[in-house]
Amino acid sequence: MAQSSTENRRIVLAKRPQGLPDQDTLRLETSDIPTPAAGEMLLRTKYLSLDPYMRGRMNDAKSYAEPVAIDGVMTAQVVAEVVTSNLDGYATGDLVLAGSGWQDYAISNGEQVINLGKDPANPSWALGILGMPGYTAYAGLLLIGDPKPGETVVVAAASGPVGATVGQIAKIKGCRVVGVAGGAEKCAHVVDNLGFDACIDHKADDFAEQLKAACPEGIDVYFENVGGKVLYGVLPLLNPFARMPVCGAVSWYNLPSLPEGPDMGPVILGTILRMKVKVEGFIIFDSFPMSTYNDFRRDMTEWLNQGKVQYKEQVVDGLENAPEALNDVLLGKSFGKVVVKVD
Repeated sequence: MAQSSTENRRIVLAKRPQGLPDQDTLRLETSDIPTPAAGEMLLRTKYLSLDPYMRGRMNDAKSYAEPVAIDGVMTAQVVAEVVTSNLDGYATGDLVLAGSGWQDYAISNGEQVINLGKDPANPSWALGILGMPGYTAYAGLLLIGDPKPGETVVVAAASGPVGATVGQIAKIKGCRVVGVAGGAEKCAHVVDNLGFDACIDHKADDFAEQLKAACPEGIDVYFENVGGKVLYGVLPLLNPFARMPVCGAVSWYNLPSLPEGPDMGPVILGTILRMKVKVEGFIIFDSFPMSTYNDFRRDMTEWLNQGKVQYKEQVVDGLENAPEALNDVLLGKSFGKVVVKVD
């Protein structure tokens, strides 16, 4: 279903989900294309980013950001084209990075918008390796994980946009890097294409034993974005004064209540205490100064140009396919950074 020049398609939150979002969670509707007033511009979405945090924004719960309202447009970063502009610094045809959400058209006053120019190379990369996921990996690993040459870094969801970038930066910094991913294809990609030293399939029955064998000197940095059995496998291997940046826990996002099985709280807190582990959660645009973002853009652009960082992107065609694609992200079925080509 292609974009229209006469109406605005929007995907809104119809119902708060219990567990994995289903066909009743999100609703596709149409409305009139809005008209920008003085000091505003009209944006037309070209690429839409899909990220695990979106599941949390469907819940009516206290968090770092307000939940999406019922009948409200689902939140997301997008790369959009300026259609008309009554705003200094933005001209028709410019591409911008904005928070317009799951819709074809949106009005913006320029707040929290980055102008990418008229013809940026790989514009969708502003949603991935040169955007929020890449910045999350860079700042979380370097400023919280503080990896040192020769240390062992383990990262979950290693074939995803954050994990893949974490591991490659850790290799640049001289670390031994072990990834965790789901399935032989993803693990092969992590080792063969991304240059990790090893990758363990979390679906394996002997996952914990394989992880231990891959980390003979223990784990110094664990970049956490999954939780669940991966975290439980990592805990016994953490070295004294290990560091654990925490940017997500996707394996638990769809749980309607506490996970089944024994209470692991005492094990987790006991390990943190005995091993003197530094654990720090962070929300990328709240936790670091703008100077860190500028450092990230400079360094990542250089690494990409030098071929030191590889990037895999999965493009889904059509706004109407975004709900199913988000579920694939939440279930670990996606491969690389997922963006929706909307136009």
